[in-house]
Amino acid sequence: MSTIISVSNQKGGIGKSTVAYNLGACMAIEHEKKVLLVDIDPQANLSEYLGYAPDGLPTLTNLVISICMGNVLIADNVKQAIRHSEQADVDYIPSDINLASSETVMSTAISRETILKRILSNEVISAYDYVIIDCLPSLSSLLINALTCADKVLIPVQTQKFAMDGLQALEALFTQIKSAINPKVEYLGILPTMVERTKVSQNAMNTLSERYGDRMFTAFISKSVEAQKSVESRIPLCMTNCKLGTEYKNLTMEVLERC
Repeated sequence: MSTIISVSNQKGGIGKSTVAYNLGACMAIEHEKKVLLVDIDPQANLSEYLGYAPDGLPTLTNLVISICMGNVLIADNVKQAIRHSEQADVDYIPSDINLASSETVMSTAISRETILKRILSNEVISAYDYVIIDCLPSLSSLLINALTCADKVLIPVQTQKFAMDGLQALEALFTQIKSAINPKVEYLGILPTMVERTKVSQNAMNTLSERYGDRMFTAFISKSVEAQKSVESRIPLCMTNCKLGTEYKNLTMEVLERC
């Protein structure tokens, strides 16, 4: 049975796409899990990381708009949008900049909060152990869709002075979704990212630990140029000998244990 993990935080620039890519790749490469990555961010950073280039096949944008237009997608329609990354050994559904305009179309769609759930039907995801959704930095209809179809929510938080900004709004949205739409969704954990050996970073870590306790991952991700090198080379960090590679291996083990 597939486990759907939404990587979410309404704050941008905190490493969500890097976490989604490297978590999925480590699950596949180190633990032989079958993984599907889904990019629902119009900035399409995850898609670029995976090496996506327009190829004439459907993207997530096409699938979303098709449902909004009243079409019923069958599994074969969705599977046409699935590509494979050889380097990360994962399948993925890419996004593109046109996904931003879908928010307007979604606003008038019937049962608009379940559009992504209909795309990621059991027929589509049954072949996968894990589905990882890279969410956009916004409390939007697309994020509501991600939380509606998720089993678990992983929240990366950059350890800086304003680390807590936006978390309260995300938690409020999570609570509403859980109570009204998706009672099965649970927190997977809070993941400290871009951790540095500075007083500001350590204070942020302490604040997160005090607030979230054991909901916070033991694993953390350091700030390092190796992350950008991985984005450019598209080589998963777990395949390198750098410190970040070890940190992502630790995170993956903890995620698998928590799931």
